[in-house]
Amino acid sequence: MKKALTICALALVAAMAGTAGAKAEQVKVGFAAEPYPPFTSPDANGNWEGWEVEFQKAICAEAKLDCVITPVAWDGIIPALTSKKIDMIIGSMSITEERKKTIDFSDKYYNTPTAVIGAKGVAFDATPEGLAGKVLGVQASTIHADYAKKHFSTAAEIKEYQTQDEANQDLAAGRLDAVQADSITLDAFLKSEQGQACCEKKGDVVDDPVILGAGVGVGLRKEDTALKEKINAAIKAIRANGTYDAFSKKYFDFDIYGK
Repeated sequence: MKKALTICALALVAAMAGTAGAKAEQVKVGFAAEPYPPFTSPDANGNWEGWEVEFQKAICAEAKLDCVITPVAWDGIIPALTSKKIDMIIGSMSITEERKKTIDFSDKYYNTPTAVIGAKGVAFDATPEGLAGKVLGVQASTIHADYAKKHFSTAAEIKEYQTQDEANQDLAAGRLDAVQADSITLDAFLKSEQGQACCEKKGDVVDDPVILGAGVGVGLRKEDTALKEKINAAIKAIRANGTYDAFSKKYFDFDIYGK
């Protein structure tokens, strides 16, 4: 009898060990530690919310990953990935050839145009001619900063900011003539009380795929091929099963996945 109980006990321990072994893989998901509505923003309690937070939760659930939200300074986010302080970047990072020299990317999970906004009542467009002699604000270490330096050399000055919010605030205060960024986040600013009072969209810039990339992807270390396969499968699955459309409709009246 004692022998039988011992065998049962050992079997139970083995089963419990097997269950523990099946525990979801934990990964740290990095994104910029700054408000970037409607993609990421802290609520009144400091909890992060927004479209990209919902996207992250959806793919982690689909891929059976235990994802831990890990805010990181934007200008240090790629070094944080390569040094293994984080395991993925889900922070509106465009897939570009320059970045692919250092890290890898999942398949695209959204793609939207790049836009320019400026003060109401001042007529100009999002072209080198339209921005000639103007002070243009961009976020540092972004594709928008790179694009402005290449295409808008006619501007009087290209000012770089650590966060998009700082650039928007300076535009509202009259210290900038224009701001260039992703059209979705600029649209969110224009819908805010401050944005409605001061500013309007001047147009979308002419596409430059070399700089602006081929959409936004999950940033990954080059060696993490198994994780990349899981993420790509999860993106495909939530697009197919309706999960992606379900949470996206809370934020957008169009398909943010793009072309």
